[in-house]
This record gives sequence, structure tokens and C-alpha cells, in this order.
Amino acid sequence: MNVFFKQLAYGLLLIGLFILPDTLQAHAPDQGYLYFRIYKDAIGGRFELIAKDINRAIGSNLPDDLTMEQLQAVLPQIQAYFLDRSSIKTGDGTEYTIRFREPEILDLEEMEDFVRFHFDLEGVSEVPDALDVSYNVLFDRAPKHRGLLIIEHNWKAGVLNNEALAYGIFAPDDTQKTVDLTDASIWKGFMNLVRLGIWHIWIGLDHILFIVALILPSVVRRRREDDPSPVDSNYSPTWKPVDRFRPAFLYIIKVITFFTLAHSITLALAALGVVNLSSRLVESIIAFSIALAAFHNIVPIFKGKEWLIAFGFGLFHGFGFASVLGEKGLSGDYLVPSLLGFNIGVEIGQVLIICLIFPILYLIRKLDIYPKVIKYGSMLLILIALYWTIERGFELDMSLSRILGEWLSGEG
Repeated sequence: MNVFFKQLAYGLLLIGLFILPDTLQAHAPDQGYLYFRIYKDAIGGRFELIAKDINRAIGSNLPDDLTMEQLQAVLPQIQAYFLDRSSIKTGDGTEYTIRFREPEILDLEEMEDFVRFHFDLEGVSEVPDALDVSYNVLFDRAPKHRGLLIIEHNWKAGVLNNEALAYGIFAPDDTQKTVDLTDASIWKGFMNLVRLGIWHIWIGLDHILFIVALILPSVVRRRREDDPSPVDSNYSPTWKPVDRFRPAFLYIIKVITFFTLAHSITLALAALGVVNLSSRLVESIIAFSIALAAFHNIVPIFKGKEWLIAFGFGLFHGFGFASVLGEKGLSGDYLVPSLLGFNIGVEIGQVLIICLIFPILYLIRKLDIYPKVIKYGSMLLILIALYWTIERGFELDMSLSRILGEWLSGEG
């Protein structure tokens, strides 16, 4: 049986080395935007996507740092794509004609540039009380993509220069929204940011793996040298299972809360423009944080003080969350509710992950194999994290499965 589990562990390590880093993307924002500007007798707006998503949508090959000349070459194609995948109607079903204006490339430092596709709605003589909006952009190519609907300016509701308060979020199973133009609700925007925070913790694989690294040893305790309790030779001389569910669960919640506190601080600092770090540095440290947390499970660095790891590296994860929202969701008149909502969503997402994983770990904590789960699981996390650290830190394309395939086929 031990031989079987060792072989299984080695197999998982190979999967982590050659497959997981290529097939699972860490920390990908993967979102677009649909803005509306509502005036007394006119409606305008814009679609926003990064070059990578434009390429996925129409099969083009635009670089991340694209020029206006490169954009103009595919402009008719992407505009036709938007017209085919979206519509804007009045409450009685009358569809407006979308007339595009000159696009704009929004140059964001340390982030991928967004392209703004400005438009006006033709046939607006009087602004209706509601709009029925359809948005089905990229969902067939990228199921994790989300479209944020933002009312940037609304004459009727008195919303001015808002780029932070999301009115709604489009998803593959939620492509229709009715926009009430007579009501501006901070609560509605706040709840949308909560949902966005939950969603981004669930698709941010590096954040999830950091949580997993912290939670693996949460149902066991390291033995002290002076511990008089008997050692089970079939288990492990290093670990012993916890006796009760509640204290162990509350301890890991405490650790994750320190993580939330830390990333809330740096997310706010980044939003206010007080501190701006290179995304290359931030993403590299985020990846390294997984490796260090996992290494701590094998060789204790901060024995009994895992909250220090969570807090210290949580500061850098906060800058990572800031890159998700970018300069687009953290400005305007609603900065405080946006930050608060997003952070609450992240905390809810983390707690839900813990609630899913922790009871399972608690049930299997007394099995002889569990110390091996910690050891080999942590080794797997270290391999994945170091892979990401090198790839991000040196800006290398280390697609190991692709390189291996080319080598085997004689193309490398």
C-alpha cells in the first residue's frame, strides 16, 4: 500500500511539473467592460477589451502593446463582432443602432493596454426609463470571461464620472440585463463588487494554491520535543492529528483573516496611488509565496505563526488584486464601497474554499497517509510555484508541455 501511494505521489508531482502550469492560468483577470453615458436626449458608451481578448474574439494576432495602425487593420472586424454579440433596446423592444466612433488605446502602466471602442446610439430622441442590454462577448471562447456593465454618467439619476460602481456583471449564463435609468443604487454596485471579489478568488489559481498551502497542516499539529503523548509508529513522528474540529477551524479562519487584512491594506494603497509596484515583481512574489508557505509545511520557518506568512505575503497579493481591478474599477466617487465590497467578496470566497476543503481534511486527518499528503502535496505546490516564479520573474515562455511535445516530435 505504501508503495502504491508513493507512486501516486510521484505521478502527481509529474503532473504538476508538466501539465498544471500550462493548463491552469494563475491570476487572470479575464474581463471586459461595457460603459454607458446617459444624457438628457442622447446615449453613448464604449466597449473595452485588451488585445489578448480581441485576438480570441476574431482570431487576430495583435500584440499586447499594440499601435493604432495595427488596431485600424482589424477595426471593421471587431466592430462587426460587437454588433453581432450585443444589442441595446428600449423597454418596449425597440433596438437602437450602434454607431461606432474613433477608438482609443488606453495605456495602463504595468498592465495590458485596454482598447476603447466608443459608440453612440442612433434614434434617441428621449432617454427611456430602462434599457434592455444583451452582451455575449467571448463567452463561447472563454467561459471564465466576465463583462462588467458600468453606468459612467446618467443625467436622470445624477451619476457623474463613475468608473468604479459596477451596475451588473455579464456571464455565460447571464447575458441579459435590464438597466433602470431612473435609479442609481450604491447598494446594487456594492453587491456587484462583492460578487466580483468572490469570482476572482475562485479563478485566481495562485491565490487558491496559497490558501491550500496554508490549510494542509491545519488539521494536524507538530509534535514538541517534550510532548509526552505516545507516538503512533504508523503515522508520523512529526505530526499528530488535532482532537477537536472547532479550534482547528477557527485557527485557519484567523490565518486567512490576516491574509485578508494585509491585501486590503495594499489594495487600498494601490487604488489611492500611494504605492505602485511593478506587476512583474508582484506576480513573481505571489508565486514565490506559495512555494514558501508549502516549504513551511515540510521545514517549519514560523512554527505556530502561520499568520505571519499569510499577512506578509498577503500584502503582495493585494497588489495582485489591484491589477485585476486595474485603474478602471478603483477610481471615481465610489472608491470606498468598491474596495469594501471587493474585499468582502474575496473574504467570502476564501471562507467558502476553506469550508469545502477543511471538513474533508479533518475526516482523513487520522489516516496513516495524511502526513504524506502534507509532504507530497506541499512538494507539488513548490514545483508549480517555482515554475511560475521563474516564468514571471524572467518573463520566459516556459510552456513545458509544448516544449516536450516539440522535442518528442523532432521539432524542437
